[in-house]
Amino acid sequence: MVSEKIVVANPSGFHLRPAGIFCDTAMGFTSHIVFKYKGGSEANAKSVLSVLGACIRNGDEIEICCDGEDEKEALKTMIDLVKSGFGEKI
Repeated sequence: MVSEKIVVANPSGFHLRPAGIFCDTAMGFTSHIVFKYKGGSEANAKSVLSVLGACIRNGDEIEICCDGEDEKEALKTMIDLVKSGFGEKI
């Protein structure tokens, strides 16, 4: 298992469009991908409802955790996606 913490920088946080992009990207990997947030709660990165239910806002810190065959590639891709701001101006 690999993990890394990151602060969400896009202005709107994980609203519907970024949540969909996040989930679509996660589903491209065989690894189990979750993120931890706000005191240890956990969301399934492959479930839009789980991601939206986390209510992640600008400035929130999340820890993306990947476990499986392609875990290192998955983690790098997910971190890069969050860093990019999902195409929104940061």
